[in-house]
Amino acid sequence: MLPRNALHRQRVPKLVLTQRGIDAARAGGFQVTMTAPSFTPSRRGFVAGTLALAGSPALAMPRAPDRLIAGSYASRGGAGVVPMTRTADGWTAGAPVATIRNASFGVASRDGRLRYLLDESEVGKLGIYDRALKSLGSVSTLGAHPCHAALSPDGGMLAVANYSSGNVAMWQLDRKTGRPVGEAESVAHRGSGPNQRRQTGPHAHWVGFSRDGRTLHAVDLGADAVFAHRVDPASGRVTGSDVAYRAAPGSGPRHLAWHPRLPVAYLLAELANTVTVLRANADGGFTAGATLSTLPAGFDGPSSGAHIAVNRAGTRLYLSNRGHDSIAAFAIARDGGLSLMQHVSCGGHWPRLFLLREDRSELLVANERSGNVAVLRIQGDGRLAEPERGPAVAGVVFLSI
Repeated sequence: MLPRNALHRQRVPKLVLTQRGIDAARAGGFQVTMTAPSFTPSRRGFVAGTLALAGSPALAMPRAPDRLIAGSYASRGGAGVVPMTRTADGWTAGAPVATIRNASFGVASRDGRLRYLLDESEVGKLGIYDRALKSLGSVSTLGAHPCHAALSPDGGMLAVANYSSGNVAMWQLDRKTGRPVGEAESVAHRGSGPNQRRQTGPHAHWVGFSRDGRTLHAVDLGADAVFAHRVDPASGRVTGSDVAYRAAPGSGPRHLAWHPRLPVAYLLAELANTVTVLRANADGGFTAGATLSTLPAGFDGPSSGAHIAVNRAGTRLYLSNRGHDSIAAFAIARDGGLSLMQHVSCGGHWPRLFLLREDRSELLVANERSGNVAVLRIQGDGRLAEPERGPAVAGVVFLSI
């Protein structure tokens, strides 16, 4: 008789079954159980294996869906604000929020909880929404066809440009709720230009606060001017106004973009199709530097400048041309000067606005008349690749994260 532990000391023959043998055993009524040998990895082996799995395309954690909203003009067939989602297959447009009409521009609160969206209509309104686009109320912009808005650097004031009525409205915002406090203050512009079709009176088209929040600049297409409205941060009221820069007669300035570090701004003129380098003065005024065409040499067709943006590094400037239907890219020198790099197709017709998304290496274009959101990849040197047409959004004029 064997000792009790003899069975444990005795070598057990290894049985190896092929897949055919396993199938035959199961067919004969035997139960075959497959077990993996036990394995305890070393710490180094565990770390190396984890890194290898994380780098595997099949096992890598999926990136969260990217989401945007697109505003549209009802007169161009727009059905409201359209949510957009990007997955591995590209951008797709969702069901429109039909109650938010003519959202031609908007900004988000500093904490990201609220959206302030403009209703560009004859009786202008500012709608306040949560991130899910649920309405929290609206207020009058005290003007007609509001088209641009801006928050102060501390998030305590909100300004709006009313295009048709040629005035600027400004609110103080409640620090806790983010909602406007009381009625807006309205500041009227004065002036006109030589273009009898577009410049019979003032047309405020862009607003933006200075870095210290003490000056509100307003670009006026009809008056050929950039106004500087002095702001008292404590009361949130305008204490005085001056002409910060007098643009060339008939040029029709539309939008302005600041350099992220230099005391330099770039003024896009819609009617003249030019971009002007402006040096900021201590009093809130500007001194003009070089003026460049936004269009390629030799082009003489109808076109009008629309939107302008500078990248975070302050090395590249982009602007859109409606009519020529292009995006122009400029290199920015160390002193803020510009030199043309390229013109590339906007991927549609009438690029009213674009969204520069450097973290995703893409520039998204709202092509109003072709009704699509084109995708242009940003290459390593800042140039733009040829466009992908992107999803259809009728009458699209605005894009926002």
